[in-house]
Amino acid sequence: MHLPTKKTIQLLALSSIILMTIACSSSKSEFSKKDVVRSQKLLGLDFDKKYIDTLYPYLKRNKEGFDSLRKYTLDNDVFPAIQFNPLPLNFSPKPQAGFPDWEIPENVKLPSKEADLAFYTIPQLASLIKDKEISSLKLTEFFIARLKKYNPILQCTITITEEMAFEQAKKMDQELANGQYRGILHGIPYGVKDLMAVEGYKTTWGAEPYRDQQIEMTATVIEKLQNAGAVLVAKLVSGSLARGDVWFDGKTKNPWDTEQGATGSSAGSGSATSAGLVPFALGTETLGSITSPSTRNGITGLRPTYGRVSRQGVMSLSWSMDKVGPMARSAEDCAIVYSVITGKDPKDGTTTDYPDGFEPNKDYKSLRVAYLKKDIEKDTSLSKPNLEKALETFKKMGITLNEVELPEDVPYSSFDVILRAEAGAFFDDLVRSRNVDKMVEQDQRSRANSLRQARFIPAVEYLQANRHRQVLIEKMEDIMKNYDILISPTFGNRQLIITNLTGHPVIAIPTGLDKEKHPTSITLVGNLYDEASILLLAKAFQDNTEFDEMHPKGYTD
Repeated sequence: MHLPTKKTIQLLALSSIILMTIACSSSKSEFSKKDVVRSQKLLGLDFDKKYIDTLYPYLKRNKEGFDSLRKYTLDNDVFPAIQFNPLPLNFSPKPQAGFPDWEIPENVKLPSKEADLAFYTIPQLASLIKDKEISSLKLTEFFIARLKKYNPILQCTITITEEMAFEQAKKMDQELANGQYRGILHGIPYGVKDLMAVEGYKTTWGAEPYRDQQIEMTATVIEKLQNAGAVLVAKLVSGSLARGDVWFDGKTKNPWDTEQGATGSSAGSGSATSAGLVPFALGTETLGSITSPSTRNGITGLRPTYGRVSRQGVMSLSWSMDKVGPMARSAEDCAIVYSVITGKDPKDGTTTDYPDGFEPNKDYKSLRVAYLKKDIEKDTSLSKPNLEKALETFKKMGITLNEVELPEDVPYSSFDVILRAEAGAFFDDLVRSRNVDKMVEQDQRSRANSLRQARFIPAVEYLQANRHRQVLIEKMEDIMKNYDILISPTFGNRQLIITNLTGHPVIAIPTGLDKEKHPTSITLVGNLYDEASILLLAKAFQDNTEFDEMHPKGYTD
């Protein structure tokens, strides 16, 4: 077997980028050898003329292959044959105990002030429904009324699924009257990020070119919640094509400060949950889209291990990085929702059947915990005082904190080529049709500009970045194999990009308000396929603090 020479690799890289450049134009467009020469500059190459002469007819022939690919339509749910595997070499998932029979408290009563019902936890709402203190229909009407009242302020909702919600709520009430109880989510309303398809309703992806799109199927995660008895009341804002908090009709606001955006891209899920417009919501994350809005809006967000939760029926941004997870008031609420949506899905080849679970009554002091001391010391954000107080709380809880550092000798700046290349492939038709020009944001940091850039990423660089990604996976495993949990700042360090690339689960939990009265958070990182440990410590922290019980003023009128 002959390994390719450096010269051959350079030729392949140049070939890739020229073909991509050509692909953006009409199939009838001609290009010259001068175009080949100019394209070298982007890659820092300078081939002799004789190599250009050899390469030129090769590119012309291969353009025919590119053109033939476009004659065949690819459905949104078609994943590449090459799929990402987050497992380090010789890795064995930690045994899990399964999920508990969730405890539903007794004697929960309706609040004297009805609006306070908006901030009840899932177990509290479950108690009210199970004991018939309130019907699912009444609770659904209550949350839909709140969505209609506060959406003009927060701009967090794209579609209220009113007809479906009332039908589902009535069914849950009838089943309960007949002695049928589906479990803790029976009759409880919720919302989903509008990247998830729901049959009979628009799925806009938050973007102008898709504002009237209707995908006649229902995402697996929504089907699982429906089977558990939950009632879908709203499709909440996704930042345009999973970017930021700006969508085709506005900018989603932070309920704590409506002069501030909710951040994205699960902006609607974060804003609506924070303001008590839904008890919980589903979001997605590729590079911060659950953790960021959870932090900004002062709620708890769980991003599960890559492959834990099905993405069937969910828009793809990056096949090898996208994750679906719950956003709720507390770690316990997240655990309840996660227990329903997790698991192998025959329709999503990236999902797994590794052991799963959560033990809420396990002794959390048995957890091996590390923290990023240097990252915390270097933090200059307004959240640092609360970060340091959170560490003191963990120590008072009896947790021993061990100092560790994240891998450094890795080319982090190159990893965005993975996300952008995969997004470019999924949205190829959008770019080639120039419908990408219709998107609201068109500046340098916009999704539209990012998708155009993707056309100039050579296949060689994409594969090289994934090879470096494998090195990063092994380096991260060398750290995590000694611990159950790693405590990190949510922002301001490399944690966010590392864990999204390696697929590790994280949970962002509120730590109070900064001096400007904006919510802050801390992030707990777990081992692959061990959501149980981070959920356990997060719940213990919230049992010892009141930050998860805080909510923005002005939403209990």
